Amino acid sequence: MNRRTTAVLSAAIVTAVGAGVAAAPSASAAPAAGARVAGATADPFYRYDGGKPLASYRPGDVLKKRTLNYHVFGIPTPLKAVQLLYRTTDAQGRPSANVTTVVRSPHGDGSKAVSYQSFYDSLSPEDGPSRAIAGDVSLGGVIANAESVILAPLLAKGYDLVIPDTEGQNADFAAGPEYGTNTLDSIRAAGRAPETGLHAGTRIGLFGYSGGAIATNWTSALAPAYAPEVNRQLVGFAEGGLLVAPAHNLKYVDGALAWNGVIPMAVIGVSRSYGIDLTPYLSAKGLAVVKELERGSIVDALGHHPGMTWKDMAKPEYKDPNSIPSFVEAVNKINLGQAATPTIPGFIGQGNAGWLEGTFNTPPGIGTGDGVMVAGDVRALARQYCANGNGSIKYEQYGLLSHVGAMPYWAPRAMAWLDDRFAGRTAPTSCGRIPAGNSLEPQKPTVTP
Repeated sequence: MNRRTTAVLSAAIVTAVGAGVAAAPSASAAPAAGARVAGATADPFYRYDGGKPLASYRPGDVLKKRTLNYHVFGIPTPLKAVQLLYRTTDAQGRPSANVTTVVRSPHGDGSKAVSYQSFYDSLSPEDGPSRAIAGDVSLGGVIANAESVILAPLLAKGYDLVIPDTEGQNADFAAGPEYGTNTLDSIRAAGRAPETGLHAGTRIGLFGYSGGAIATNWTSALAPAYAPEVNRQLVGFAEGGLLVAPAHNLKYVDGALAWNGVIPMAVIGVSRSYGIDLTPYLSAKGLAVVKELERGSIVDALGHHPGMTWKDMAKPEYKDPNSIPSFVEAVNKINLGQAATPTIPGFIGQGNAGWLEGTFNTPPGIGTGDGVMVAGDVRALARQYCANGNGSIKYEQYGLLSHVGAMPYWAPRAMAWLDDRFAGRTAPTSCGRIPAGNSLEPQKPTVTP
């Protein structure tokens, strides 16, 4: 396929995105709250049904594979995609199965690839990028479909793409460590399937925004210990709009006009991924909201309960979430400030005009952010990486951009930064010039009088 054909393909993707947005469902297609998540899909490809125990496979081993046309909002394109069911590890360290998609660039030769972590942010596995690529259309899948606009330029530059379902097949929203293992084993699986054209010598860049940034950063942090052979393939990580210390974010979005919807989503995701039950601590309203969102996506959550606070969702005796021991234990597990420092170069972009998206809070010790992500936390993490010996950290803060607004500004800068890493150019650094941030120390339990 020549470059002119690739340009036509890129235009087709953009056109399909526009048509798909216009035709997107007007109501959520998510099943009723309380529906079983694991194995809920009707597509047998997503279920491991082999005769050997899953634990007998190595992380990253391929369990199933198929090749299909890359779809955008249900419209097939000429581009082929290889999908892999592979063995990985969940948030509790148990063997699990997940799906990734590999898209080969018409100009690629298997020497370079970008692992793209989607920001599909959903509590339903049906909204994952692999489903969108396979042709499924749903309200929660709008984001994964629209991201084709971001992927087309990477393909045109000759990058092969690895696109994991970062949340796994239970849609464990906000479970950062699981996002990381899912992504690392996705890269392993891509290199073990001959159909992908990727191999142990393929150089790989990590790229993700928002929910995709969670996966990108945890992948970078876990790689040296969990997948050292993958870490040697990585040229760098580019991320924007990052969740660092979730307990801070819940306080920051408390009472916001739109982004407070992540409070019930986080309650569900954390409970699901770590096998804990937070419902005994919720008020009648909290239970109703959680039931409503049990298999919903970020599209279902944003702006649906303007002004709602944690206190509205919790019983009076649990108005401080830190009075719930299991909550404290879980949020400390997903605090990036307590994870290892990546050994590869990093580019981190962060907005700081959250008021543009209806978040006006400035909690003590937390401060402002982009509407959902806390800028002081991201600065603190970048400074921590510098202090721990990674001097190849580039940090940018966008004082007049919010979470949604920062993405189109950040993306081309992140792509250019990755281009330079693949070209072998020395990574720039902001170390020594990053303003002070917040404490990223673990949360401590409190006792409510």
